[in-house]
Amino acid sequence: MDSIIFDLDGTLWDSRKTVAKSWTRVVKDANCKRREITENDLRGTMGLQIPDIADILFDDLSKEERMELILACCEQERVDLEQEGGKLYEGLEETLNALSKKYRLFIVSNCQEGYIESFYAYHGLGHFFEDFENPGRTGLSKGENIQLVMERNGLSEPVYVGDTEGDRAAAVFAGIPFVFAAYGFGEPEGYDERIESVRELEKLYL
Repeated sequence: MDSIIFDLDGTLWDSRKTVAKSWTRVVKDANCKRREITENDLRGTMGLQIPDIADILFDDLSKEERMELILACCEQERVDLEQEGGKLYEGLEETLNALSKKYRLFIVSNCQEGYIESFYAYHGLGHFFEDFENPGRTGLSKGENIQLVMERNGLSEPVYVGDTEGDRAAAVFAGIPFVFAAYGFGEPEGYDERIESVRELEKLYL
């Protein structure tokens, strides 16, 4: 094992409080049936790509209107996350610091462009990670983005840490082990390792 690739939502942080507020600010003035986006609404969309989230939350709109609205939500979210951040899981910075001394660290998330950068900007943790990728930048699936990060950085034995079935499937697609973050939002069909907190990665790999 030479590296660890992380999912972001439900694995490194929980941004739903800030994101729900941001999206509500946008949708309350939009021409859609929803007047509010709650943290529970967002929980049900964790791990999905942006077009799929739009289909779920804004199904009363046309495809074009859905994408226009959700991209406006994402832009407001980016601004707010840079100013307010999200909730880091307990012990995250200490664990990243310890892991980075032995392994190369990366992020691959199913988010829009600018989201991971907002995580870095507010919480100041970007120096722990060598590279990141997302479909907002590449248009690729999570599994393909994992492969892209592996190829781009010459990784031979990474593991992927995530919290949803989509994360498990992406790791399988990329041909690497999957570590299930059981404190997150999902319940995958299987996993190679399971952790109940971020700190357990230290016990597992150090």
